[in-house]
Amino acid sequence: HLALCQVPLKKFDSTCRYALGMEDGTIPDSDITASSAWSDSTEAKHGRLSTGAGDGAWCPAGSVFPSASEYLQVDLHTLHFLSLVGTQGRHADGHGREFARSYLLRYSRDGRHWITWKDRWGQEVISGNENTYDVVLKDLGPPIIARTVRFYPLADRVMSVCLRVELYGCLWNDGLKAYTAPMGHVMHLSGSPVYLNDSIYDGSIEAGVVFGGLGQLCDGVLGGDDFVESKELRVWPGYDYVGWSREALGQPTVDIEFHFEKTRIFHTMQVHSNNRHTQGVRIFSEVLCEFKASMLSRWAEPPLRLQVPLADLRDPSSRSLALQLGARPAQILRCRFTFADRWLLFSEISFYSGEDFVAITPRVGLPVAKHDSSNTAILIGCLVGIILLLLAVIVVILWRQYWKKLLGKAQGSLSSDELRVHLSVPSDNVVINNTNTHTYSSRYQRIHTFPDDRDRDAEYQEPSPPPYPGAPPPLLSGSHYAEASGGGPSVPHYAEADIISLQGVSGNNTYAVPALSATPTDCPPLPELPRERLIFKEKLGEGQFGEVHLCEIENPQDLPNMEFPFNVRKGRPLLVAVKILRPDASKNARNDFLKEVKILSRLKDPNIIRLLGVCVSSDPLCMVTEYMESGDLNQYLSQRMSQPITAWHVVCCSYPALISMASQIASGMKFLSSLNFVHRDLATRNCLVGGERSEDEERHIKIADFGMSRNLYAGDYYRIQGRAVLPIRWMAWECILMGKFTTASDVWAFGVTLWEMLSVCQEQPYSHMTDENVIDNAGEFFRDQGRQVYLARPAVCPQGLYELMLSCWNRDCKLRPSFAHIHSFLTEDAMNMV
Repeated sequence: HLALCQVPLKKFDSTCRYALGMEDGTIPDSDITASSAWSDSTEAKHGRLSTGAGDGAWCPAGSVFPSASEYLQVDLHTLHFLSLVGTQGRHADGHGREFARSYLLRYSRDGRHWITWKDRWGQEVISGNENTYDVVLKDLGPPIIARTVRFYPLADRVMSVCLRVELYGCLWNDGLKAYTAPMGHVMHLSGSPVYLNDSIYDGSIEAGVVFGGLGQLCDGVLGGDDFVESKELRVWPGYDYVGWSREALGQPTVDIEFHFEKTRIFHTMQVHSNNRHTQGVRIFSEVLCEFKASMLSRWAEPPLRLQVPLADLRDPSSRSLALQLGARPAQILRCRFTFADRWLLFSEISFYSGEDFVAITPRVGLPVAKHDSSNTAILIGCLVGIILLLLAVIVVILWRQYWKKLLGKAQGSLSSDELRVHLSVPSDNVVINNTNTHTYSSRYQRIHTFPDDRDRDAEYQEPSPPPYPGAPPPLLSGSHYAEASGGGPSVPHYAEADIISLQGVSGNNTYAVPALSATPTDCPPLPELPRERLIFKEKLGEGQFGEVHLCEIENPQDLPNMEFPFNVRKGRPLLVAVKILRPDASKNARNDFLKEVKILSRLKDPNIIRLLGVCVSSDPLCMVTEYMESGDLNQYLSQRMSQPITAWHVVCCSYPALISMASQIASGMKFLSSLNFVHRDLATRNCLVGGERSEDEERHIKIADFGMSRNLYAGDYYRIQGRAVLPIRWMAWECILMGKFTTASDVWAFGVTLWEMLSVCQEQPYSHMTDENVIDNAGEFFRDQGRQVYLARPAVCPQGLYELMLSCWNRDCKLRPSFAHIHSFLTEDAMNMV
């Protein structure tokens, strides 16, 4: 199925950030034009990022001050989804001195109507370059859907400017080109306005209706449970949603019309709707959809009427509703959504359709194709030829792969020019070229996938140069504990360990745990918790198979079969995290859920979040774990930092308090390593903090596994084609290149976690690097030629503690300290360093 509206956006996905061909020449010179050029050597075709043809850039003949009249135009010929642009000045081997400090973007979908791009706060001017050689990348929020794009350089005085550019995005295949809807309304909550308008709509507005453009309903951003809060910074309440009031609209339905470039067969419409019923917002109760095959045809009869199930509407969570459209053909689709309460709020509407519609049988309101035997014979002949050609291509590919595998096994080493960095993912080898053959390397390079032909039974060994590294164990998400694959004499190799694979409730990726042979004596069954005792507070996160909710249990002492790991004050509710498996989960997912319960029930340590009980007598299946009053350590530290870090007296908590918390994390990891478990996602976001009674009192820290499922930390994970999710900034080089996770790789992650704590979580690790630069840096660790980059010593970190971090990041995993050593160092030596 083809998603026509919901396209991955910004940093949340890397599949729509490909360079479209200015730098590598995929876009031909004939598609690059300009309003003027200073000379033949600075004409439009020379405005390619990181290239130095001609005199090194496009330079307009006229002045760009005071009006923006000169432009560089790129024609893509078909609609593209643009998520990023890059600009650069004219360097010309040091002879050029011209660059644009700012610029405007204008785009068109039809070549006639031009739209000026604005950011989410209405600003048109984009910050450009500060020198002639650096590439400056600009994330487009909101994204652009266009055929043609123009760059208008700006200046604050009369001066010469030159420009080189690149566009990043992906093809917008036969997609939605416009929708028509009523303007959003303003809701008043406690006297404060909540603006629910379509603020990024790029079409026209007339008589209370928006038409001829696209906006928030297809920008790829899903609103949260509380529509007042937004995922964007510095925007007004209600920004993520478009909403309508039944009273203000004066009718019982919201009518939205969708226009597509071509006639298609529609299977499913997915609507993301808010359901904050305590404030008069509910999902729609019914939708009536009408279909029109073309602009000139009539609406097909009969319309499609769909009733929306009303179950679980007491849950205030927002949700995506999948509505079956019955394989109806249409180019124009009109849907009438019926109010179920006073307000209706949408953040995204997506369509899933099949191939282009061709009428071959009579349908109401559609032309009938005539049968032509000669045309049929030609068509059959063409199909047979295509099939034979495909078979030949498949044979050639298989033959090349066979010889490639033989050559790979026989090849002992590669030259430095052939070396590539391999990023290990569960089912694909994602390769990023690292040959350094160009002076300027694009931040967002094309990502290629190759068949996974690695030997999955290979034991861990010091890697010979890629291209075919040792087999990676499956990556994990959700509950991030897995059987260790190395790290010491007492730890079995991955190939020797008895492993089963399962998928966590709150994550997307496969991970490995020890095969279970638990008996009633060594793994007693967990108590069944009455689910009516769980009081919903908020959603913490979600994954492919379920969600994680924050709940309360009132009077937990009344549950005698519950064995709580700490004292709960009488009359005070107990905070718990509840992992819920979706009721429609597959049988395999249900089995994995029960296996995960059995695994987590074995983890009983003062510094590990403990599984308290389960709800498995009926659907949905739930597991109930501890939750700490002060939330996760990342938010705890970052929100208490009020001034720049210059000395300990301005830090949110004392040095001894930070070391105490770090030693608790080391203690928990020492326990996990003693069981030959590997966490794989150790970071401050996955450490929870207990309640504090005084500023100087020790906080209780427990290691958890919720971080990956939370939208708040989506930027900490590198996402590959919507499947693999990797915390690469915390991962050891051998994890990134070989997919080899061991206790030693957890030690590396602990070093990064300690760095976060000493930096008081004020920035992301390697914040000056892109994700691709981090992967390249892992390649430098592999090559070990002295070019690898380490995290810098935090301003208030003693040298001795920084040396502990450096030892955690030792290239040789065998030389990294054990968690027992780290715990001993933090409890005995580190306290006396300041």
